[in-house]
Amino acid sequence: MIKVGEFNTLRVIRTVDFGVFLDDGKEGILLPKRFVPAGLKVGDELEVFVYHDSEDRLIATTQKPLGTVGDIVALKAVSATKLGAFLDWGLMKDLFVPKSKQLGTMRVGGIYIVRIYIDEQTGRVAATEKIENFLSNEDLDLKEKDAVDLLVYRRTDIGYLCIINGKHTGVLHFSDIYQNIQVGDRLKGYVRKIREENKIDLALGERGYQRVSGEAGKILELLDQHGGFLPYHDKSDPEDIYDNLGMSKKAFKMAIGNLFKQKLIRIKENGIEKI
Repeated sequence: MIKVGEFNTLRVIRTVDFGVFLDDGKEGILLPKRFVPAGLKVGDELEVFVYHDSEDRLIATTQKPLGTVGDIVALKAVSATKLGAFLDWGLMKDLFVPKSKQLGTMRVGGIYIVRIYIDEQTGRVAATEKIENFLSNEDLDLKEKDAVDLLVYRRTDIGYLCIINGKHTGVLHFSDIYQNIQVGDRLKGYVRKIREENKIDLALGERGYQRVSGEAGKILELLDQHGGFLPYHDKSDPEDIYDNLGMSKKAFKMAIGNLFKQKLIRIKENGIEKI
């Protein structure tokens, strides 16, 4: 059975001047010539994405959309009408968001967090901003220190609410952010703490010394670039460390402690020196 709005592996059943037809158990689904790989022939199998064209016909493409059915993604609005808005999702035909599925008025150029779904009435792929029912922390499949994929959902008074692995939510507190982020950003992070009622605190990067090893490597590289010495130490101003090294003071202290234990640096009163 063909899965609309998803990737399907289909067999070529015939070729025509304007492309090839792929087996759907009926008359076939067209893969336009512009997307046909060189050397493709009848009997070959190919992974394609299937959706409806502007004339409501199923069509295949080898283009990769920014999301498939069930995914929650951040997409840019490229046009708007009285009936709804259209979002760029990486395909030639834009993704439609009905007016009834918008939380407010979508504006061209705006970035919106939406869930991709199949419209029951038309069978077409569409998107909705109404995603809260698809996010829950009731049954967590996470534990503290787990690495997670984050999608920045919205800004709050205490930080940024993020969607975790496409199904849970957690907060990235302002005090734990040491880079510019905005709604729609995809980030790597980990679960810092799971509190009462399964509320999740998040942190960016990797946890523990896995994260520090990356910062430590960066410090060694900077030492090489600056003659083996950097004028930063455990009493340096946090903002100076962040502005010049691109890391928090806490990460810096852990990193130089790691390097010191490995006897790779000396910690002096006025900075650190590579051995």
